[in-house]
Amino acid sequence: MAGFDMNALFQQAQALQEQMKKAQENLGRKEVTGTAGGGLVIVTANGRGEILKVQIDKQAVDARDVPMLEDLVLAAINAALRAAQEAAAAEAGPMAQLQNLIPGMMK
Repeated sequence: MAGFDMNALFQQAQALQEQMKKAQENLGRKEVTGTAGGGLVIVTANGRGEILKVQIDKQAVDARDVPMLEDLVLAAINAALRAAQEAAAAEAGPMAQLQNLIPGMMK
C-alpha cells in the first residue's frame, strides 16, 4: 500500500489556489452588459459584479415618468449582475466545486 504524500497534496492545493487567483483576475477584466427597455438603459459590469457604467438613452428621460426610468435602470443592473454571475461560474468551472470540498482553502 502506497503512503499518503502530504507534500504532493500541498502542491496541488497551491496550484489550485493559483488557478483560482488567475480566474478572479480574468473576471475583473471581463465586461458584461445588461439592457432594459429595448436598449434605452444599458449597464456594464465586470465579472466580479461591480457596476462600471450606466448609459441612458435620451429617449428614456421624461421628467413626468421618473418611476419608469428607475425601473429600467434597476432591470438593466439586475441583468448585468446576472451576466456577471454567469461569467464567474463559467470562469471558475470545476475549481468552484473543489472549493466546496475543501472549506476555507480558497479564501
